[in-house]
Amino acid sequence: MASLYRHEWKHELNWSDVITIRRRLQAVTEPDPHATDGKYEIRSLYFDNPKDKALREKLDGVNMREKFRIRYYNGDISFIRLEKKCKRNGLGSKFDAPLSAAEAQAIADGDIEWMRDAAGRPLLQELYCKMRYQGLAPKVIVDYTREPFIYRPGNVRVTFDYNIRTGLSCTDFLNPDCPTIPAGDAPILLEVKWDEYLPDIIKDCVRVPGRRVTSFSKYAQCRIYG
Repeated sequence: MASLYRHEWKHELNWSDVITIRRRLQAVTEPDPHATDGKYEIRSLYFDNPKDKALREKLDGVNMREKFRIRYYNGDISFIRLEKKCKRNGLGSKFDAPLSAAEAQAIADGDIEWMRDAAGRPLLQELYCKMRYQGLAPKVIVDYTREPFIYRPGNVRVTFDYNIRTGLSCTDFLNPDCPTIPAGDAPILLEVKWDEYLPDIIKDCVRVPGRRVTSFSKYAQCRIYG
């Protein structure tokens, strides 16, 4: 399943910024109905090739790039997604496909031949081809906490991401006790995503003097410190 290309802003914040912006957002947005106490605990398993193509393209600011990951939320391995994120001219798009826990574990273990015949899930077949012929493989686990806010006009989603942690034992991806460590001095990250337009009310909510748009990558941060 694919999404339209969306606009995205990222800002690095401190906790004082978060408290201010959170209060503003709570006054105008609605909570995410799928969040628990207003938050998600997210775990992702990111892929790269032997030459770290995805990492290098991110660090070099390549205009057209992609990355694969497997993700689940709040320790719930009954709902797992394979995702491919694409960037083009500063806009983002995401493709996804469902995975069972057994399938996700098989991929983490390098057992991939079954993916070639994953009828109805072309994203799995694409990942199979890139693992088989380009050497794409699991590289790093990325954990973090996310606070989401929804604003329907413009299909806006604002999130705070923090407590970013990393682990390299990729085969333990589905184990909630898999050890992870803080990803260095990773900041609190504000992300704002929208479709055609960003309403002024949201611009006002997230505006903090002295904060500029950043290209911070949780994957890149965790590859450096993991």
